[in-house]
Amino acid sequence: MAADYKVTNPMNWVRSKLRGRKPAPLGSRRSKLAYYLLSAPALLLSLSIIFIPFLLTIFVAFTDWNGISREFNWVGTSNFQELAGDRIFWLAVTNNIKWTIMFVTIPVVVGLFAAVLLFTLKHGRSLYQVAFLIPFILAPITNAILWLNVMFSPTSGLIGYLNKIGFDISVPLGNTKLALFAVAGVDMWHYWGFLTVIYLAALRQTPVEQIEAGVIEGASAYQVFRHIYLPNIKPTLQLMFVIIIIYSFLTFDYIYLITWGGPAHSTEMLSTYAYTFAFSMFQVGKAAAVSLVMGLFGAVSAFLYVWLSRKDIME
Repeated sequence: MAADYKVTNPMNWVRSKLRGRKPAPLGSRRSKLAYYLLSAPALLLSLSIIFIPFLLTIFVAFTDWNGISREFNWVGTSNFQELAGDRIFWLAVTNNIKWTIMFVTIPVVVGLFAAVLLFTLKHGRSLYQVAFLIPFILAPITNAILWLNVMFSPTSGLIGYLNKIGFDISVPLGNTKLALFAVAGVDMWHYWGFLTVIYLAALRQTPVEQIEAGVIEGASAYQVFRHIYLPNIKPTLQLMFVIIIIYSFLTFDYIYLITWGGPAHSTEMLSTYAYTFAFSMFQVGKAAAVSLVMGLFGAVSAFLYVWLSRKDIME
């Protein structure tokens, strides 16, 4: 059979044999048509819910559409020019950068450290994973209410209790210098357990032969982690790094639920600012312009990940 036909897709071979006809060689016109037909639903779905709205967002960003009227005017780059001179916009960009720096350091280090500790456990590992994932699987509104009432409340929360016993502690959500870090702490509390589970799964994929070879050579625990575990989980670290950056520039839920961008815009993010433009000020054109800036940061992060991945493959 190998002498009569070119190499074919195994599934195509089975289907064609069942139909009683010869299989289409891989790369033939009939084979390519089958691949195109099978990928068409996913392509149409992506076009309908991703690509077309993306094009509409680009178009709206150059108009003064209010989101309700059927009429709109083409304003060119006016929306972007106004954002360039908007103090609150640049404050939101700065807050997003601070947020990103916090998220690519604190939860990553805590999650990796916890994953290494769990990796050394022989019993109870699954129980800890479930416990760490509970904050992540809870709805953001649930986590926000818990922290607002159990931790930040000046009457019934931990801060209120500490004030009653003599500690003079102000609520950080009302402080323009501390509010951003307080909300970030809530979000990191909800997120680091997820990173722990991801990193633990990556550590468990490390080849046993490499670990045994390192131990035989007399490597210390740190040297085994540095030269064996870390190179093996590097692709996972890179992927999560990019995901965290994209997630950081799209963050909205905890900011909106806890502070609404206040006090005095001290926790304003690009996402909350775009929401304010669209649904409070009915300036959808400016909201679209802010969204494009958010997408730009995400695109840069995705390009960085692809570039790093290709570089690793070439090496």
